[in-house]
Formats: sequence, C-alpha cells, structure tokens
Amino acid sequence: MTNDHKTTEGRASARLGFAEEDTQKRVQPVDAHSHIVYFVAGEHSGDNHGAALLKALRARAPKMQLLGRGGPKMRAIAGGKFRDWIDETAVVGLWEVIRRYSFFRKQFQATISEIDAARPSAVVLIDYPGFNLRLARALRAKFAELKIIYYISPQVWAWNRRRVSQMARSIDLMLCIFPFESELYEESALRAIFVGHPMMPAFPAQPSAMAIENAPPARSEESRDDTFKVTPRDALATLPCARDDNLIGLFPGSREREVKKIFPVMREAAVELGHENPDLRFAVSAASEPLAELIRADLYGKHATGKFLIVKGEARSLMAKVNVGMVASGTATLEAALSQLPFVLIYRVAWLTYLAARLVVKIKYLGMPNVLANREIVPEFIQHKARPPAIAAAVARLLTDKSERARMLADFAGVAQELGRGDASENAADAIITELRRAG
Repeated sequence: MTNDHKTTEGRASARLGFAEEDTQKRVQPVDAHSHIVYFVAGEHSGDNHGAALLKALRARAPKMQLLGRGGPKMRAIAGGKFRDWIDETAVVGLWEVIRRYSFFRKQFQATISEIDAARPSAVVLIDYPGFNLRLARALRAKFAELKIIYYISPQVWAWNRRRVSQMARSIDLMLCIFPFESELYEESALRAIFVGHPMMPAFPAQPSAMAIENAPPARSEESRDDTFKVTPRDALATLPCARDDNLIGLFPGSREREVKKIFPVMREAAVELGHENPDLRFAVSAASEPLAELIRADLYGKHATGKFLIVKGEARSLMAKVNVGMVASGTATLEAALSQLPFVLIYRVAWLTYLAARLVVKIKYLGMPNVLANREIVPEFIQHKARPPAIAAAVARLLTDKSERARMLADFAGVAQELGRGDASENAADAIITELRRAG
C-alpha cells in the first residue's frame, strides 16, 4: 500500500457506487417478498455489522426472508430459524482452528445443507474469511446460478493478493469497507463497490448506560503490594460521562484465546502504571459474561490488587470514558481511533500461529489505523515485543505528553476521512437489492 491510497472525504464518497441524487430513491421500500437471502457471520464484529445490514434490508424489503448463521444481534432482527452460533465459532489463530477442525468441518457441511434446503436467491458472506471463502467456493461448485455476495472484504491485500483471481471465480460482488480495497479489485474480474465503513454512524461515541461490575477484591492477606489496593465492591459502580484523566481502558479482545494471551500482559502493564501513579484506575472490557469470568479468574489467580473494573458488552461506550487505552489488534483498534482515544496496540498469539503469519503477511503494520495511514501512528507491541514495562512506558507518555496526544488525535481525524459518509449499511443493502434485481 502507498500514500496514493490516501484520499479526501469527497473522493472516498465518490467511490461509494451510488450517486448523491439517488439517495431518496434508494430508501424507498421494494417488493422483494419472493426473495430469500442467507447470511453467514462467524464473529462478534460480523454480528454487529450484519445486524446493521439486516436492519437496512428490513427497511427496504420488509417481506424479504432473512435466514442464516450469525450472532444474537442478527438473530434478534431476522428471528425465525436464524441461528446464533457466534460463541462456538469465534476462534483466532491457525493452531486453534486445527484443534477444532472436526467441529468446523461439521458446521461447514451443515451450512451447505441449510442453504440447499432453503434455496435462497443470494448468500451474503460477512467477513470470517477462513470459513466463508471456502464456503463460497463450495457453493459455486454446487449452485452455479446462486448469487454470492461478500460483505467486508477478506484482507487479501495483507497476505495474498493472488487470491483475488480465485475469489473472482466464486463471488459475484464484493462490498468493500476500505477505499483501497475496491481499487485492488478493479484489476480483476470481481465486481467491487466501496460502501463505506459500517462503524462510522456510531462515532463520536455517546455516553450510555453500561453493565459495570467491580472485579472481586483480592483478600488483603494475599496482597503482594499493600500500597495498591482494590477498590471495594460498592465503589466506582458508575463511570463519569466525560473522559476521566485517571481511568485507563484495557480491551483484550472478543475471543477466549485472545483474552488468555493478551489480558495478562495488559494486567501486568496496568499494575506497573499503578505503582507509579496510585490515582490510576483500570476498566477492562469483556465482550461477554464468559470472558468476564476469565478476566476475574486471572485477577484472582495473580492476586491482582489494582483498581480494576469489568465492563461487559460496552467497549465502544467505554472508549468514550477512558483517557488512554491498551487495545488488542483487530476491529477495536479502528473503534478506538474513531472514538478519538489515544492507545497502544498489543497482540500475542500462539507461537505456531505467529510464525505461520510471518510467512504470509505482506504488510508492515498490524493495526488498521497504521495501515490506512501507511505509517505507525499508534505504537504496536506484538508477540515478543509485548513486554509490560515497555507498554506501561508508552501508556505513561500518552497520559502526560500533550503534544504526543495531539499528534495521535490529529492522525485519527485523517483516518476517519477515509471511511465514507456513515451510510455503509444502507449502501450495502442497496447493492444487495440491486444484485437481486439483476438476477430477475
């Protein structure tokens, strides 16, 4: 990727694939009662974006039948026989996939059988490339006339651009959320539209009620450091509406394996920061109750005596309240940038996964803000470089160095200009309906 991919907001908007004067026309409901559309999302982020897409489709085609597999948010909109399987499928890394190969093979065959039985007009695959790219190939081989649409492009620009020609043989339409992706596909036979990024409507984040609970306090007799006490359970039960100068956010990821690898590093860095500044407090984002339990177990097991809060299911709202973040690589890095939250990126995986990734990943940076900027605007602490003392020092700089914070926030504003006007879900829904009309 080069700086040639940098565009102004206007240029990015021009690639959305829809003329400005068509806006009112696009929002009118259509008669699509005869269409069945099957969706596949396998991660929490895919469930979020999929739910927004389903909502937009419902507004345009109220009688469209929405089937498939995703998470609780998609199921709440689709209802019926839509399956919530996210907690079973949200895994990370090569080794973790290998360990559960028989499970994924069974789910793969079951998904094909469901599609065969439903006979949908189109299948919409949402992110989740390890599963969905294979599914696209299998569906094309079995159902030659089936419309296959992919929403949120696999990051082939990062690991294997040669896959584009293979994807063109099985996918009819690619709906891209980054502007440089549609430019990449222009060189292939795969039709692609830049629809904008689905996160944009949610920013800047607004304060909202959050499910907050204090982490269980370690017993004082077990404390390794009596100078850094756990806050009692009935204190800090709410967070301020604005950013708290002394509140640090820990965002260790939305998958169990990520949390197991990354949260201990974050926790150790937090304890180091607390030793230097006893006024600091730490809010830990947990995507689900099982992950909250995992975090509690870690805090208990290490007799952590810091002022830790566990915040369940409200990562984006938490980002609007903390002063600096420690963020696991992934969707959350872009959320933090769009929330105007200064942060450092942390990532660890199994060594087999890391070594395999080193062989195939073709980009210089891991965090999407850095990828979009084509330079390191956010410090990255990856694998063996993810050392608590170094992380703590970087966080401390963001707490105290006003010029460093200002530079990072200005860079985040530039990143936001790349991502469209905030109507990605609506644009994606329009593109899907247009594709269905083309099919007749």
